[in-house]
Amino acid sequence: MCADISPFRIRIPQADLDDLHDRLARTRSPYPVPGAESEWDHGIPSAYLDDLAGYWANGFDWRAHEARLNTFPQFLTEIDGQTIHFLHLRSPEPDAMPLLLNHSYPTSFVEFLEASGPLTDPRAHGGDPADAFHVVVPSLPGFVFSSPLSARGWNLERTATAFGELMGRLGYERFGVEGGDLGAGVTGRVALLMPERVIGAHVHGDRLQLGMAGEDFPVPEGLSPQERAELEEAQRSWSQMKGYRVLHSTAPNALSAGLADSPVLQLAWIAEKFAQWANPATPIGREDVLITASLYWFTRTGPAAGDFYWELAHADDPGWGGASAVPMASSLFHSDPLVRKVLGPGDSTTFFREHTEGGHFPAFEVPGLFVDDIRAFFRTLRTGHGTTSAAVPRTPGGSPGSPP
Repeated sequence: MCADISPFRIRIPQADLDDLHDRLARTRSPYPVPGAESEWDHGIPSAYLDDLAGYWANGFDWRAHEARLNTFPQFLTEIDGQTIHFLHLRSPEPDAMPLLLNHSYPTSFVEFLEASGPLTDPRAHGGDPADAFHVVVPSLPGFVFSSPLSARGWNLERTATAFGELMGRLGYERFGVEGGDLGAGVTGRVALLMPERVIGAHVHGDRLQLGMAGEDFPVPEGLSPQERAELEEAQRSWSQMKGYRVLHSTAPNALSAGLADSPVLQLAWIAEKFAQWANPATPIGREDVLITASLYWFTRTGPAAGDFYWELAHADDPGWGGASAVPMASSLFHSDPLVRKVLGPGDSTTFFREHTEGGHFPAFEVPGLFVDDIRAFFRTLRTGHGTTSAAVPRTPGGSPGSPP
C-alpha cells in the first residue's frame, strides 16, 4: 500500500440526511408571479424547482446512489497541502493507456461514470481491447470530497500541477488528458506545464460557447450577415445566463453563505445550469441532477466553486493553456456550420470531430460519442506511448489489472 494514498468510501451520516430532509420541509419559497411559474426568462421556473425539490425530499433514494457510487474505487491523497479525492479505474488490459479526465462546474466525478466502463474495458462493451485506458478522475480542489479548501490560490495552474503529481504518484509517468469547460482549462494547463509527460490532450466544447465569442475569444472574420445575426442572438442569450460567473468571479461570499445553508438554493443553482446548457434533445436526467446536488450539498462544494472562479479571474496568468508540442484534439457537440466556424480548432489541433448531437455535458448526454472520439484520437498516439510502468499502478486495493 502506498502510504500517501488511502482508500475512500462515501458514508454520508444519517444525521446529514435527516438535516437535509428537515431543511427541505421548511423551505420558504418566493411568492410566484402569476402566470410566470413555468417561464425561463427569469432563470429556473418556480414550478420546475418545486417539483424537483419535492422529489429530492420524498422520492430520491440517496442511499441507493451512494451504494452505486461506492462500487467505483475511490481514494484520497494530499498534494500541496490539499486533500484530493479521485477515482482510479484500472483496465483489465495490461497495456492500457493512462487517462486523466477533468470534470467541470456544475458537475463532479459522476459526469464520467457511464463512459468509464467502455473506456476501461472496451472488450466487455463490444470494442477493441487495444483502445483500453486506465482512467483517473480527480475531484477539483474544493469540490465534493477534495474538500475543504486548505488555502487560497487554487487556480488552473496549481490544479494542473497537483493533478500531474497525482498521476506520477500513481506510477503514470506518461498519460493522456481530457476535459471540457473548466476541465478544458485544466487539460490545457497540464499539456502546457508538462509536455514531456502528456501523450495527447483532448478537449470538448459545444454551441453554448458561441455566446462567449467577443468576450472570451475573438469573433472570426468573414461572417455573413445571417451568421452575424445568429451569433448576436447567442451572445444575448449568454448574457442572460452568465450571472453565476459574474458573482463567482467578483464577490462570491454572500452567495456562498446561501449555498452552504439552503439546499433549495444549491439545487436551483445547479439544476438551472444543467437544464439551460444541455442540448434539449438530450436533457440531463433527474437522478443525475439530484446526485450532483446532493454531493454539492453534503460537501459544501457550492462555495468552493465560487472560490475557483474567483481565483481564475484574479490569477496573474488566467490563460487556458498556450502553445505546446503536445498533440491536441477537439470535439464539438450540438454543432452546425456557424459553431464550427466560430469554435473550430486552429492548425495546431491534430484531431477534430463535430456532432449535431449532445451538448455541454457530452459524457452525460451522449457517452457513446464521447467515448468514440477519445478512442479515435488516442488510437493515433498509442504506438510507443511509453506507459510500460503504468501496468502496475500503485493505488492500494486490488491487484494490477483488476477491473473496477
